[in-house]
Amino acid sequence: MFEKKKSFFGRLQEKIENVILMRPEVDEEMMEELEEALITSDIGMDTTQRIVERLRADVKKMNIRDPEGVRAQIQLIIRELIDKGDAHKLSDKVPLILLVIGVNGSGKTTSIAKLAHRLQKEGKTVILAAADTFRAAAAEQLQIWGDRLGVSVIRHGEGADPSAVIYDAIQAAKARGADVLICDTAGRLQTKKNLMAELEKMYRIIEREYPEAEKESLLVLDAATGKNAVSQAKEFSQVAQITGIVLTKLDGTAKGGIVITIADMFEIPVKFIGVGEGMEDLEPFDAADFAASLFQ
Repeated sequence: MFEKKKSFFGRLQEKIENVILMRPEVDEEMMEELEEALITSDIGMDTTQRIVERLRADVKKMNIRDPEGVRAQIQLIIRELIDKGDAHKLSDKVPLILLVIGVNGSGKTTSIAKLAHRLQKEGKTVILAAADTFRAAAAEQLQIWGDRLGVSVIRHGEGADPSAVIYDAIQAAKARGADVLICDTAGRLQTKKNLMAELEKMYRIIEREYPEAEKESLLVLDAATGKNAVSQAKEFSQVAQITGIVLTKLDGTAKGGIVITIADMFEIPVKFIGVGEGMEDLEPFDAADFAASLFQ
């Protein structure tokens, strides 16, 4: 999965490799340099310390003496840290309602379009709901994508009640027998109390109007923003029932360590990664492939 996009781990891969392969023996100096490499690659202090402490213990317990052994063990540690099992997979049950949340500029609307495209390729019928009603031209942007994909977009005027859009979109999805309803919503964090109330209202509408539907809430984060993405994950997880993360812009400009930090800090699996601008460049996240790619 990751072979065509090796560059998107950039400095993280390079730093780990430099520390491990440039040292002739396994010693405390190597551990300290590894710790520095991880911290400067958007991996938080606490997460880094957990990785390095586990590595120290494993090196001692397993009597690892050569750098290649360290290389293999840190790959295993990172894999185990980020692997959430089947939780990484998007539900394949239908009907499915996806609430997609994220700050402006995170790549939320484009990710919705890519998700719709992926689901269409799986043979599913999709409807989009333009419920991010307070961002100027958000509905128009979603409509453009809907027209390109041949997908219906349910929308109201700018400033309309987002829950009213959700209500109408649910009625349309039920009437047309759509497999998946994707809702673009909640593009701001400035007013946490209002955002929480808005989301709670949406959840109530969904439960009342479509109780039999499978439901997921996806948080879109921009990998290139580094620690700011971690802050957003923390804030949104306090006000929304997040079931998965879509990590966008994980290309040559991102360090890649953000994946490890988020996996360690939150019980929220990364479900998709955005690795380019094309419609095919939204890929399911695979923990084993990710860990292996750091050492290719």
